[in-house]
Amino acid sequence: MQDEDRAHGDAGERRQRALVLHPRPGGHGRAARSDEGRLAEAVGLSQAIDLEVVAAAIVPLRRPSPATLIGSGRVRAIGEEVAEQRIELVIVDAALTPVQQRNLERAWKCKVIDRTGLILEIFGARAQSSEGRLQVELAALTYQRSRLVRSWTHLERQRGALGFIGGPGESQIELDRRRIDERIDRIKRDLEAVKRTRGLHRQARQRVSYPVIALVGYTNAGKSTLFNRLTGARVGARDQLFATLDPTMRELVLPSGRQAILSDTVGFIAQLPTDLIAAFRATLEEVRTADLVIHVRDVAHPESAAQSADVLDVLRDLGLEHLVDEGRLVELWNKVDLLSADEAARMAEAAARRPEVVLGSARTGQGLDVLLAEIDRRFAATARVVELELATSDGAGLAWLYRHGTVLSRCERDDRTHLKVALDPAEHARLGERFGAGEIVEANGEKSHEQR
Repeated sequence: MQDEDRAHGDAGERRQRALVLHPRPGGHGRAARSDEGRLAEAVGLSQAIDLEVVAAAIVPLRRPSPATLIGSGRVRAIGEEVAEQRIELVIVDAALTPVQQRNLERAWKCKVIDRTGLILEIFGARAQSSEGRLQVELAALTYQRSRLVRSWTHLERQRGALGFIGGPGESQIELDRRRIDERIDRIKRDLEAVKRTRGLHRQARQRVSYPVIALVGYTNAGKSTLFNRLTGARVGARDQLFATLDPTMRELVLPSGRQAILSDTVGFIAQLPTDLIAAFRATLEEVRTADLVIHVRDVAHPESAAQSADVLDVLRDLGLEHLVDEGRLVELWNKVDLLSADEAARMAEAAARRPEVVLGSARTGQGLDVLLAEIDRRFAATARVVELELATSDGAGLAWLYRHGTVLSRCERDDRTHLKVALDPAEHARLGERFGAGEIVEANGEKSHEQR
């Protein structure tokens, strides 16, 4: 107890004491997630910003109260616990209206935030790049704008104009809202500039013609661990929700020697605030334009299926509902090393029935050779095979083919070298620019269409 008091006395080091509540709606419908799982996730989100969660509870709701969401009797009981436990922050794992948030703060005499506010707090603490900070600020301001009817009395004061002109003047709340609107407009302009810059970078990558592979998945599914193992990067990978926010790109060399760009993106989560999705649309544009998307799924999580459904919902919001039909989606069923032998065997049987699924572990490396081979196979399926005959002395031409394609065969006769090469569509389109009309022949023996 003395240690706790000493920690309380050191305001610079102690963590804010928090209570996490998950309201359980009434009704008998079967939810996609258990209430216990939702509460555990809310606690994990709270711990992700270093809050000291001193208590957590599921709060049954017969009928949501328009004033406080939670019934008045339960509000009083929670208020007593807040006072007794010296709670400084209550997190309600649901969407609160501004009025509900204000009334709960008055009743409990402490700060109250809802699920959206908590996720915004995490993103605000984690964003490192200037783009990430802009995106988070845009989402936070959009969220805050609707909540200017808080309990702060200064927002109700009237602010006069010059003093000698009649009229009530501009209220503080109107002034604050106008300032927020002005800041939102500035951020949107800055993000448009970021979007243009990303577009230029994307065009530059297309000129190099490396295919892009985007990692997506529920937060803490293991995307960053996979990214590090495949590329040798050192992106922060911790057993923590939203450990990585800013997207990262690295070169990936596939077993065939083909080069690609691997992109690690922000993790998704259930009820991801729509303002946040909109703010991160420039970042998520990398997913939309990727040649291949790898959905990293934590199969050791008890609610893996529900998490997968949440990820697919976000992909649909981005207009990517046809990824499987287009052959652009591969699923890595990750963390198989955490399963029992029987569970792993059952999972292997299920994965074997789905051609787009690979079973493995980013932490141990199990199955990642199969994943890389599948990526190679997907890209090879879209490749165009051509035959070329070059002068053996054309070292630059030979190097270009090895660098931009996969050489399937090579035969040298006298001073000529005959090659059969598989090229991605983008590289195939550039072939005519690099080589002369008499050098390129399609695999079926006809001249390529660029040379006709």
